[in-house]
Amino acid sequence: MMSVPPVVRPTRLFRSELAVPGSQPKMFEKAARSAADAVYLDLEDAVAFDDKASARANVVDALNGIDWGRKTVEVRVNGLDTPFMFRDVIEIVGRCPRIDLLIVPKIGVPADLHAVDMLVGQVEMESGRSARTGLVALVESASGIANIEAIAAMAAQQGSRLEGITFGSGDFAASTRMRTTSIGGVSPHYGVLADAAAGQPGGPRAFHWGDPWHAVHARLVVAARAWSLRPLDGPFADFRDADGLLASAHRAAALGFEGKMCIHPAQIGPVNEVFSPRDEEVALARRIIQAMEAAAAEGKGAVSLDGRMLDIVSIRQAEQVIARAAAIVAAG
Repeated sequence: MMSVPPVVRPTRLFRSELAVPGSQPKMFEKAARSAADAVYLDLEDAVAFDDKASARANVVDALNGIDWGRKTVEVRVNGLDTPFMFRDVIEIVGRCPRIDLLIVPKIGVPADLHAVDMLVGQVEMESGRSARTGLVALVESASGIANIEAIAAMAAQQGSRLEGITFGSGDFAASTRMRTTSIGGVSPHYGVLADAAAGQPGGPRAFHWGDPWHAVHARLVVAARAWSLRPLDGPFADFRDADGLLASAHRAAALGFEGKMCIHPAQIGPVNEVFSPRDEEVALARRIIQAMEAAAAEGKGAVSLDGRMLDIVSIRQAEQVIARAAAIVAAG
């Protein structure tokens, strides 16, 4: 059985990722000063066809002229099926030292990533670029989810640039013909109807809403984590629905997503909070490690704490909480 390769990838804080249209340069400075961990300048869906070239020029100017501080800075290029992608890569990678990652949309098969990886490498060699450009696969189609394990396994290739996988719910819904026009939201028609209460035939029956994204989310997270990649959830489009955003973010965090896309600055704070360990979680994690260290000193492999049994797995979980909290503090 093939094991997870010992690939060393950059450590990046990725609770929130703010999307900014490349055709709206007035938003760039605000994005750079925002509390988002990462900012991606979009050349794809958020830019009209006739504005593609000018948006690209805007992004090049912004990457070279704005102080982005310690943020992770990304550009979502156009897809392989467009006449814009190759020029996006040449201009962004070849002319912009301050670029960390390219988000590659519409990834459906591993060969899509391989093609972009090869082009990025050629541009880096031609331009003499020393900083390595990472890639994020934006998976947003039936084909992409059907091939998600093989796409994630691209991380095992020698010199792979792949750092993360992001789920795009809007295009995925269109690809699978889901009966929704919502992006990241739920549907009142997706649920189960409970049986009538015993002895009350024909009585009231409760309807429980379901999560139409759960199966896809779980599969993507497992595939990404299996190859040490960051899974990132897509956006919740109704930025006026604060409660809906929180519910969406909490579901994603519970499943193991690293963070979530934000399409409006107002979403950044709530998303950062959801994907940050609470003070009480950090305190408990430290107590778990202390309890396990005391148990180990007594030759025990397990111990009880607050009525719960702890073992070596508990240490790994606690260490992850503490490491995430430390990364947030370090990021300032």
